[in-house]
Amino acid sequence: MTDYTQRFPLTSIHPDARIGEGVVIEPFTVIHADVEIGANTWIGSNVAIHDGARIGNDCKIFPGAVISSIPQDLKFKGEKTYTYIGNHTTLREYVTVNRGTAYLNYTQVGNHCTLLAYSHVAHDCVVGDHVIMSNAVNMAGHVVVEDYAIIGGLSGIHQFVRIGRHTMIAAGTVIRKDVPPFTKAGRMPLSYEGVNSIGMRRRGFTPEMIQQVQEIYRIIFLSGNNNTQALDVLEARIGATPERDEIIQFIRNSSRGIMKGYIG
Repeated sequence: MTDYTQRFPLTSIHPDARIGEGVVIEPFTVIHADVEIGANTWIGSNVAIHDGARIGNDCKIFPGAVISSIPQDLKFKGEKTYTYIGNHTTLREYVTVNRGTAYLNYTQVGNHCTLLAYSHVAHDCVVGDHVIMSNAVNMAGHVVVEDYAIIGGLSGIHQFVRIGRHTMIAAGTVIRKDVPPFTKAGRMPLSYEGVNSIGMRRRGFTPEMIQQVQEIYRIIFLSGNNNTQALDVLEARIGATPERDEIIQFIRNSSRGIMKGYIG
């Protein structure tokens, strides 16, 4: 531990833990041996950080959080696995992030993410950058959440689901199907609710890009075609752009199938 680390009384920090400069660790926090914490990270009281945790720089971890505990998976046999938390990420009160299993070997939360109180990230999940999870979002294992997704509070995510970039999901949603990029989703069963045009605009997408994405999803969800037919129409009628190709690739690679179209 460097001279720059502020060690508060009543913490339990294993001497083998690797703590960066300027880290603040508040009382009653426990840090195990095989842990790395980057510079200038703040760790509140009553946090537990278990073996395999790799936490980036300038993070904030609030009281009660539990990071890199063993997965809640009966197939786990004690193998050496990891939890990666990116730079500038905030984990609010009582967030839990389980480490991976032999399936992927790690669980990952990206850079500039905000996980609000009581959120749970299960084993072998991969969360991208700039993701916001509101209070009590709970994800099962093997979920992929891509960059800039926003997930409303009290939502539950089925195992192996994939949530695309720049999506927004309503609070209290049960997410059993994949959510394609740039969309808004909600209702029961999970359904298309339009394009996340406000989020796209905030991220620098031009009006022409947004208009094309809206036309793409009219073909997919509002034209009466099945997914295979809709993709054929897209490739024939919509000129190739990164957004078009990303949507087509996402749907073609979906293992669980995508959400339903708009329900009036």
